[in-house]
Amino acid sequence: MELAHDRAGSGPALVLLHPLGADRHIWEPVVPALAARRTVLTVDLPGFGRTPPLSAARPTPAVLAEAVAAGLAQLDIPRDADGRVHVAGNSLGGWIALELALRDAAASVTAIAPAGLWSRPLAPKASIGHRLAHALEPLALAALATAAGRRALLTGSIVHPERMSARQAQALLRAYARAPSFVAVNDAMRAGHFRGLDQITVPVTLVWPEHDRLVRRPASLPAPIRSIELQDAGHIPMWDAPERLAETLLETSAEPLAEPTR
Repeated sequence: MELAHDRAGSGPALVLLHPLGADRHIWEPVVPALAARRTVLTVDLPGFGRTPPLSAARPTPAVLAEAVAAGLAQLDIPRDADGRVHVAGNSLGGWIALELALRDAAASVTAIAPAGLWSRPLAPKASIGHRLAHALEPLALAALATAAGRRALLTGSIVHPERMSARQAQALLRAYARAPSFVAVNDAMRAGHFRGLDQITVPVTLVWPEHDRLVRRPASLPAPIRSIELQDAGHIPMWDAPERLAETLLETSAEPLAEPTR
């Protein structure tokens, strides 16, 4: 599969995977700091942004990870001796990053508020917010043009929506409202959970935003897994703590990779 993506910077490759209902532009606040020292690839997951949906009837995170791995294999980017790249993801993107590590396709993983680490599948839940955003998109876009509207609509995921521009907030809403695979991926995600954290052999760092209201931290983790807190940040922390998030991503993706053969 060909993945819609943007590329910036130079150095070891760091692939960034967005949360459910977003697209690659959600990483905009941290890319400049990362691109000074990394080859940064921001990717639209299948069925989000400009990457078309998969034909699979059930687009689970594992299935999405296979598609991402296949898409990354087509790109000429720095890799380690085993053909791997550093991967970071937020929420659904964090789960997919862990799936990539389980498949030996990631040199390291930084999973920010990762989905899937719940102990058992979640109960089905209607995608009411997505459906409303789709139906009422013009009204929501108008509301997001104001600071009050951004606070009202985004504080469930972002602690400091006042740090977003109207353009950024509206782009986030459009991605959420228009994602063709939102419902199918949400249903598949809630129906499963990630297994194999103790089988991953590459470095894994789990980043837990202090004020995340959507994902709970597991009660226990395998000993090699590193777990840190990102203070004063919500489930989507790119605008809440861009400098600290960028510093963390640079630290956790520090292992050099080979330059691509030309």
